Amino acid sequence: RHGESEGDILQVHEGRADLLLTDHGRRQAKEMAKVVREKYMPEIIWASTLKRARETAEILSRETGISVIEDDGLREFNNGVLAGLPYAEAKLRYPEPEGGRKPHEPIEEGESELEFRFRAQTIFSKILAESTGRKRIAIVSHGGMISNLLRAFLNLPVLSDTYFPTGDTGIHLLKLNGSQKAVMFMNDCGHLEKVDSEHPVIQGS
Repeated sequence: RHGESEGDILQVHEGRADLLLTDHGRRQAKEMAKVVREKYMPEIIWASTLKRARETAEILSRETGISVIEDDGLREFNNGVLAGLPYAEAKLRYPEPEGGRKPHEPIEEGESELEFRFRAQTIFSKILAESTGRKRIAIVSHGGMISNLLRAFLNLPVLSDTYFPTGDTGIHLLKLNGSQKAVMFMNDCGHLEKVDSEHPVIQGS
């Protein structure tokens, strides 16, 4: 996953809002890149075209010397009219329908949960097909997309309510050997201990 972004600080709905990494997010990405180079050196890097993920991938590319393939298919959930809106404002302007949106119902100017899952399934298939012969593939994306990629990898039902949280620059290691699949570990953020100790959280009153 990408590092801390401006959206995290501004407390807005991110999704398709194309916000940059913060300086802290760049430090997180640099620490992540060191770990990936030392332990999980990739042969190819795929990345979302949104700035926060693209910049994270570029930091990984500089550390490893591996080029990046950008693809719109790895973008975060298309949250339409909510993109960039503060949470409180969005709740007032675009309240969720009673009982929530049905999986097939897109948010205004955005996509539905079913469309999002299908997009994840499609880009995952594309990455595997176009990365043939590579032993290790790095994918840099967003929390919601990563959760859907994991559902795709594990062949979970399309309407699965299983969620896989991913922290800033969280690393997941998946192993595919023919038809055998294994999740080696999930959401490893151990590389953030150093950078977070230099970035104390300011407690509100």
